[in-house]
Amino acid sequence: MKKIGFLGLGVMGLSMALNVSKKIGVEVIGYDVSETQLHRYREMGGTVAASAEELYSTCDVLLQMLPTHAIIQHSVEEAIRLGRPGNIIVDLSSAAPDIILDLNKKAMNAGMFLLDSPVSGGNPMAEAGTLSIMTGGDPQAFEKVKPVLECMGTPVYTGGSGSGDTTKLINNMVGGAILVAIAEGYAFATKAGIDLQTTFEATRHGFAGGPLYDNKVPKVLKRDYEPGARIAVHRKDILNAIHYAHKMDVDLPLTDVVLRIMDWANDNGYVNEDQAALVRYYEDKMQVTVGQEEK
Repeated sequence: MKKIGFLGLGVMGLSMALNVSKKIGVEVIGYDVSETQLHRYREMGGTVAASAEELYSTCDVLLQMLPTHAIIQHSVEEAIRLGRPGNIIVDLSSAAPDIILDLNKKAMNAGMFLLDSPVSGGNPMAEAGTLSIMTGGDPQAFEKVKPVLECMGTPVYTGGSGSGDTTKLINNMVGGAILVAIAEGYAFATKAGIDLQTTFEATRHGFAGGPLYDNKVPKVLKRDYEPGARIAVHRKDILNAIHYAHKMDVDLPLTDVVLRIMDWANDNGYVNEDQAALVRYYEDKMQVTVGQEEK
């Protein structure tokens, strides 16, 4: 690797780019369409590119953390058009696997490599460099960029093209079901009139307990909806999972329920709050108020 580009310096992308630039020992340049984010990256010690095209044409490794399928697709196609054979494109975004499979064919035809490498862990782990990273694609290309990925967290090679994004969808399908179950359970506990903190202490080391439980239940009890991980971002992966399931002609009945509740949050203006705010759906349906804000 001679030069690394990082495209997409949003909330998570900024921290990820900074971790790479500080740890890897190779020239790293970053770009974002937001002047504010470019300024923040520069102020924190990052080197800023003049344009996305500069990244595509001068970097042999391109990392991208982008928000939508249309932007992901356009970026990969431009990286293929302007890049050189042997370049490695690493999509750290969350994308539908079938879209990645189509883009991978185009990259292969140009003599390049596309790795689908979505991340999990939210903003705190992006800052700490402890993200879970799920990477699909060419195994030799993965080994070449593994040191770069290790600057941001723990990469696991998941198999062929599309497997990284499929793994991320499974992660968020399971996580979404747990989050909805937490919301439902604690609204139910409130309706039943039992103490919520006691419920948490009594259950956290049992079958229901785990890292997600320990992270989200205290936020529910404190009515702390400041986003560590926004419903909007999680909802995008749930939509991707249902999209891909339809492509495979299968049903996801539990994931459909999760989407219905996230859609309610979207329709009622809560989609940019933390996933803990999914409890608002059950508050509305059960006519209760779950938890109490800290004074």
